[in-house]
Amino acid sequence: MLYAYLLFMVLMALLLALWEIQIEGKDGWATKLPGWRIDKGWLVKIAGGRPVTGYHLYMTLFLIAIVHLPLFFVDWSWRLEALLLGFYVGMVFIEDFLWFALNPHYGIKNFRKGKIWWHRSWWGPVPALYWFLLVLTVLLIILGSPAM
Repeated sequence: MLYAYLLFMVLMALLLALWEIQIEGKDGWATKLPGWRIDKGWLVKIAGGRPVTGYHLYMTLFLIAIVHLPLFFVDWSWRLEALLLGFYVGMVFIEDFLWFALNPHYGIKNFRKGKIWWHRSWWGPVPALYWFLLVLTVLLIILGSPAM
């Protein structure tokens, strides 16, 4: 079951990346989208220095709601919540990487520090945020997995 869960997570991340590439094109982080945008203040600091956009806020809320769809069919539990949130966090961080890898305006060759303004802090070959999200994803999936 874990393999199917992870495979579905990657599939959803792939679809989300392709969708977001169609929406944003070469202008990442909703730079040229028509919605509202907050560029300064405490909210931006909480967001890691990235502007807070209507696009990202509503996409995030939509994805969290969709990921929680199983709650209409089964009873809520802390274990299930951990699995659902692990799926969401894993999907979003894989999607972010795939956005660069599959976007014809970026590609792997441009996936490095200094080329992506909204990823300022890097640990090794990837944004520092990825390491945090990877650990969080693994912990949530472990917490949500049935006892072995």
